[in-house]
Amino acid sequence: MLVSCPVQPTGSHEETLMMNGWTMGLEGWLWMGAWILALAVLVWFLVREPHHRNGRDEALDTLRARFARGEMSRDEFEAARRLLES
Repeated sequence: MLVSCPVQPTGSHEETLMMNGWTMGLEGWLWMGAWILALAVLVWFLVREPHHRNGRDEALDTLRARFARGEMSRDEFEAARRLLES
């Protein structure tokens, strides 16, 4: 059962539209843009790959592993290490 309301809205037509939520105005667009930007930054932080050590450290680790396995002599290891650290 529907009952009509005898009260008429007060104010201008623009106020009525804003009260109904059909227009956002500049502030609404700015807030929506800020939230979209914040969400994009959050997603980027969650999906980005963490920074690993630089290539020089990885090469030195590989060099140490090869020396530990006996694939190179002490002189070869020292020469290669000095070359990497320079």
